[in-house]
Amino acid sequence: MRYDAVVFDLLTALLDSWTLWNSVAGSAEDGLRWRRRYLEITYGCGAYRPYETLVREAARDVGLPEALGEQLERRWPGLAPWPEARGVVSRIGVPLAVATNCSIRLGRQAAAQVGVPFAVVATAESVGFYKPRPEPYRAVLAALGTPPERTLFVAGSASDVPGARAVGMPVYWHNRIGLPPRDETPPDYLEPTLDALERILT
Repeated sequence: MRYDAVVFDLLTALLDSWTLWNSVAGSAEDGLRWRRRYLEITYGCGAYRPYETLVREAARDVGLPEALGEQLERRWPGLAPWPEARGVVSRIGVPLAVATNCSIRLGRQAAAQVGVPFAVVATAESVGFYKPRPEPYRAVLAALGTPPERTLFVAGSASDVPGARAVGMPVYWHNRIGLPPRDETPPDYLEPTLDALERILT
C-alpha cells in the first residue's frame, strides 16, 4: 500500500453535513451563511471553546435564531454518508481514523453514522484545538503511530488542505460541492467524490 493509514475529515469528507445545516436553517442560502460564519469563528478561536456554543453564536451573528443550534443537535443523528463513502471506506486495507471539528459526543455519534470502524476518532474537544491548527493532525498521527508522509489525509473543507499539508501529510481533497481553495496550497489529489481513493491507495 502507498500509505500506512488514512485519516478523514468527518463532517464534509465522509458525511453530507451541508444538507443537514441547510435543512435546519430553512434554505441553502441561510445554511451557507451560517456555516461560513461558524467556520470563521472556529478558525479564529484558538484553544477549544464548546462546539455547540460556536454554532449558536454563528447563527446569531448572521441574523438567524440561536435556537437553530439546538435543532442541529437534535437532528444530528440524521447525518448521512455520501453515497459511495461506506463502500469505499470499508474496502481500505489500512487503519482508518477521523479528525473532526466538533465535540466528543457529537463526533462519536457522527463517526458511527459512517458504518465502518475507526481506530481513532480525534475531536476538537478531545485535542483542545480546532483544525486547521496543527494539534489535531499531530494528535491523530500520534494515536495511529504513523509518520505524516505515510498517512493520507482526506479533506472535505478547504482549510484542511493547508492544515494537513503543514504537518507533512499528503492530502486528498474530496471537494464535493466545488469550494474555492483557502490559499495557494495545492492538494496532492483533487476529486469530486471518494471513488478515486481505492486507485490512489494501491
